Amino acid sequence: MGFLTGKTAIITGAGRSVLSDGRCGSIGYGIATAYAKEGANLVITGRNMKKLEDAKEELERLYGIKVLTVAADVAAGYDNESTVQHVVDETIKAFGRIDVLINNAQASASGVTIADHTTEQFDLALYSGLYAVFYYMKACYPYLKETRGSVVNFASGAGLFGNYGQCAYAAAKEGIRGLTRVAANEWGPDGINVNVVCPLAWTAQLENFKNAYPEAYEANVHMPPAGHYGDPELEIGRVCVQLASPDFKYMNGETLTLEGGMGLRP
Repeated sequence: MGFLTGKTAIITGAGRSVLSDGRCGSIGYGIATAYAKEGANLVITGRNMKKLEDAKEELERLYGIKVLTVAADVAAGYDNESTVQHVVDETIKAFGRIDVLINNAQASASGVTIADHTTEQFDLALYSGLYAVFYYMKACYPYLKETRGSVVNFASGAGLFGNYGQCAYAAAKEGIRGLTRVAANEWGPDGINVNVVCPLAWTAQLENFKNAYPEAYEANVHMPPAGHYGDPELEIGRVCVQLASPDFKYMNGETLTLEGGMGLRP
């Protein structure tokens, strides 16, 4: 039994994606696997129910935990608060509690310059990322206060370093960083731990980015000093597990940058 047995984690964007070589290529699924190994019951969301159901089948079969899948897409022009509230209501109905919220989902039109970016592309990044984080944090807050739980949000080096062709993505991620720090200050007295992780992992999304925009990829993506990209489960997923541990409560409000094989750098 792991130290998260009996606890419940919501992980957005946790469908199972596969790399061209057959390995799992999803940060969300890597996080879900790390949490499942610690005994947590999971609520996983995303736009693709096939990927969610594939994740559910494998996680329940391998680790004996319970997984609830809920289709959820935060996007411009929709009643997004109701969408997110539905996820939270289904979580409470199934498990009765929320201990961890992990805001991982993000869509964007990377490789498009500011001059060529459309309003629709900008909205795609802001709604799927920044607005989704805002709505999920608001909806989960009363339950996280009850459990003195944890929030782990995901930002990116795209915002930290101003990556070429990623204006909307960078804007969304920097907004998430700012929102995270405010929440850490406001919710710290409630015992809620709030942190942001900026990972660099080899995922199906990054693989697709390399293939679709090779010039932007070469300009923005650089091999970490250790010579490999972060593993979605063993490095990024385990960091998210640690951030739900009482031993890491002192890290409230930190920005954590994961460099492949090099651990954490506040």
